[in-house]
Amino acid sequence: MSSLPNLTSNYAEVFPELVKAATTASSPEPKLIVLNHQLARELGLDPQWLATDEGIDFLLGHQLPDSTTAVAQAYAGHQFGGYAPLLGDGRAILTGELTVDDQLIDIHIKGSGPTPFSRPGSDGYAALGPMLREYLVSEAVHAQGIPTSRALAVITTGRRILRETEQPAAVLIRTGPSHIRVGTFQYVRAQNDLELLQRLTNYSLQRHYPDATDSLNPALALLEQVVDRQASLLADWMHAGIIHGVMNTDNMTIAGHSIDFGPVAFLDAFDPNAVFSSIDFAGRYAYGNQPVIAEWNLARFAEALLPAIMQPGNEQVMSQDEAVRQATEAVVAFRHGYSASWATTFNRRLGIPQAATAEIGTELLEQLRATNADFTAFFANLADVARSESIPEDIAPELATWYEQWLQLQPNADQVAEHNPVYVPRNHLVEEALTAAVSEHDFSVFHALLAAVTDPYERKDASAHLEQPASMAYSLNYQTFCGT
Repeated sequence: MSSLPNLTSNYAEVFPELVKAATTASSPEPKLIVLNHQLARELGLDPQWLATDEGIDFLLGHQLPDSTTAVAQAYAGHQFGGYAPLLGDGRAILTGELTVDDQLIDIHIKGSGPTPFSRPGSDGYAALGPMLREYLVSEAVHAQGIPTSRALAVITTGRRILRETEQPAAVLIRTGPSHIRVGTFQYVRAQNDLELLQRLTNYSLQRHYPDATDSLNPALALLEQVVDRQASLLADWMHAGIIHGVMNTDNMTIAGHSIDFGPVAFLDAFDPNAVFSSIDFAGRYAYGNQPVIAEWNLARFAEALLPAIMQPGNEQVMSQDEAVRQATEAVVAFRHGYSASWATTFNRRLGIPQAATAEIGTELLEQLRATNADFTAFFANLADVARSESIPEDIAPELATWYEQWLQLQPNADQVAEHNPVYVPRNHLVEEALTAAVSEHDFSVFHALLAAVTDPYERKDASAHLEQPASMAYSLNYQTFCGT
C-alpha cells in the first residue's frame, strides 16, 4: 500500500463543539500483538500492510492523512444513577472514519494516553490484559450476531504502567458505526443549545437511521428508532448471558451496538442477581436488571431530546405536556420491543412451535435458577438431546420433567444447534488466557480461546475443555474491573 487509507474526520468537522483535538502518546517500542485480518479486509485495509511499521504507525494514530484531525469526544452521563455533566474520552481518541459500503466506520484508539478530558490522576493508558479482554469479548459477541464494536488490533507500546503491579501498556484499535452515546445528547442538552441539539439529532438519523430522516418530528423519530434497537440488543445480551457491568448512559450508543467490554462477564449458573463488576456494590447492573436499566437510560435520552421534540422544525411547536406524553410512549415501547425480541429468540433456541414457547420457556428459566444449572452448557446440549431423544442422566427431577415436555413438542435439532453457542468467553477461561499472555508471554491459550468463541456453534473435540464451567466457588468470588 503506497498511501495511507482514506480516513476522514466527518464527526469532528460537523461538530467542533463536541470534540477537542488530541494526540496519541508516543510509543517507544510498538509491537503488534494481535490483528483481525478478517475485519481489516472488511474495512478495505490490507492486513499485510497494517503489520508493517507504517501500518502500525497508522493504527496508533502516529501517521494519519494530513486532512484528518484526531479528537477526543465530549459527553456527559449518568454513572450508577448519578449525573456527571462532563466525562468525555479520557483515554481514547477518534482518529477518523473509514467509508465502507457508503457507511462511516469509526477508527478509535483506547489506551492512547492522556486527552483533554482525562480525569485528575488518570494517565490515559491501558494495560495489555484488559485490551486483550476487550478484543476477545467483542469478537465473541460479534460471532453470535450481536451488534457490537469490533476489535481491529491490540498493540503494545513499549511503555510500562503501574496498576496493582507494573504492567505492559497497550492500545486497542476498535471500530464501530459511531461513538455517539446517550451521554453525548445529555452533554448537548446541558449546553441549552437547541440548534446544536437539532443538528446532532439530524446527523444521527442520517448516519444510523436514514429511512427515518423525512419524519415530521426528527427527534421523536430518533428516540423511537433507538428504543427499538436497544430493545433488540438487550434481548440479545440476555440470551447470550452477558452481564455488561457498567450500563451507564455514556455506554449506551445511539446506533444500538455494544461498547466497552472492560467489566463484561458471562453467566455461569443461571442467576438473575448475578453481579461481577467490582464497583457495582448495590447490584444496579445485575444480569436480571439490565432491561430495566436500559429503559431507564432511554428515559434520560428522551429528557435530553425533549426541547427538539417540542420544536421539530418548520415553525411547528408542540406543548411540553404533549411532547412528554409522546416521548413517554416511545420509551415505554421498549418493553414490548424487548419482550417480542426475547420471545422470538427463545423460540429459535428451543426449536419448538412459537405458541408453546412462553409457558415452557418460563418453566425452564425457573428450573435453571432453582437447580443452579450452567446457562451455556444447558442450551449447548439441547441439540444433542433433541437428536437422541434421550434425557441426560444425573439431573434434577424437575429438569427431567421439563425435558419430557419439551421432547413431546418435537424440537427441531438443527435449529436448536444453530442458535445455541457451545463456546463463550467463560470468565475463568478469559482469566487463564490473559494470565498466560501477560505473565508468561504465552499467547497460545488466548488464540485457542479466541478461535473457539469466534466459531461458537460447532462442537470440536480439541476444544472440549473450553466447555467446562468454573466451580461454584470461583463464580461466586469472580470480579471484573473498570478503568484498567
